[in-house]
Amino acid sequence: MWIADKYIDYVKEKTVENPGESWDKMLLGFKANKLRAKLLPKKGISKGYQRLEAMMMSFVADSLGRSDSYVWGNIFSPCEIIGCFGLSTLSIECLSCYFSGYHLEDFFIDYAQNTGIAPTLCSYHKTFVGAIDSGSVPVPRYAVTTSLSCDGNLNTFRYLEKKKGVPFTFLDVPYRDDEASVDYLAEQLKNFAGELEGQFGRSFDEAKLRKAIRIENETRRALMEFFRLQSERYYPGELISHLYMMMGMHLLIGTQEFLDLIRFMIEDIRTYPKFEGKKILWIHLLPFYQETLQNYFNSSREYQIIASDIIMDSMEEMDETRPFHALSKKIIRNLYNGSYSHKAEMVGCLAETLRPDAVIQFCHWGCKQSSGGSILLKEELKKMDIPMLILDGDGIDRRNSHDGQIKTRLEAFLEMLESEEKKDVSEREERIIC
Repeated sequence: MWIADKYIDYVKEKTVENPGESWDKMLLGFKANKLRAKLLPKKGISKGYQRLEAMMMSFVADSLGRSDSYVWGNIFSPCEIIGCFGLSTLSIECLSCYFSGYHLEDFFIDYAQNTGIAPTLCSYHKTFVGAIDSGSVPVPRYAVTTSLSCDGNLNTFRYLEKKKGVPFTFLDVPYRDDEASVDYLAEQLKNFAGELEGQFGRSFDEAKLRKAIRIENETRRALMEFFRLQSERYYPGELISHLYMMMGMHLLIGTQEFLDLIRFMIEDIRTYPKFEGKKILWIHLLPFYQETLQNYFNSSREYQIIASDIIMDSMEEMDETRPFHALSKKIIRNLYNGSYSHKAEMVGCLAETLRPDAVIQFCHWGCKQSSGGSILLKEELKKMDIPMLILDGDGIDRRNSHDGQIKTRLEAFLEMLESEEKKDVSEREERIIC
């Protein structure tokens, strides 16, 4: 793949030299990667994960190729409503990951900080702000964000509105889960649909939203079945495969295309052998570029990531007959909303279903809720006798992740898992002899 590496270097060089003239070069690379994923899928990973990568590459390349076809959002924006207007949702966090594919995150982060953006802001947001401020990326007609999870969302979108004139809707997600809170957010969601009607001159059809929610329910059930199978069978993928799955569940949920893919993966995984290694439940973001983690988890027969909490952030059935209230409940009951004890409880339920051998939480630089609540989660999992490793780093900025530290801590943790297994086997053998 030396040609791809050369092109990445070329795009980065040209972007640094003249950011305002780099977009066409970046877009060409996205389109080329779309064709590569379809025609020359990665070797060594399952067909399901190959198709998932191709789907997400196509989704981003096709959307970015038409500036009037998408709106910006954060990862928890209601893509179901946006899809009713024939529009795509492109989250700024996921787009930052794609810019990182050109190794441009450091340039964009430094650019943002040099214009006055606080160094403590999440690096996903700084990457995106730098990409926009430098003129490297064109702006769409509209945007939407929520208060969910990240306290930087509102400030980032306000900044982009002020600097680039992109109007946006802010969805204020209540902290509490009660009837009044659900009604409050449902009304905001209805108003958001009205804003899209005005911005794009298209009529909203509630029947489309009800259909999307019906498909979403089927998709969530299918994904849980896939996760259960992935906890039993070897299904080779890469760190970035789980990032693509997270993108699909937040940007394509409610579409027949994505449901069909999950159903294919269920059938495909059944053809793979039993997994004999250690099963890992991943918590929070995935630093897809990190070399040590790639070495241990990419297509590994010893350690397999069976699920991630940020992929399945809500597990309840949605009432399609009241679509706005259903979406409201989904957003409010997201495990990233409310107290961290709520998240710990939901992760505990997921662990109870999938029975992982261990949990790894990645505490992303600049994400206060992740770092602040990790000990609560560790205590919850301790009750279930599930060991947990807490890793610190950066999901996107390579300069903030120290490979040596991650390697030392990860290897010590995995060694502990192996020694515990040997101890358990020895104790069982002793009981049999006695």
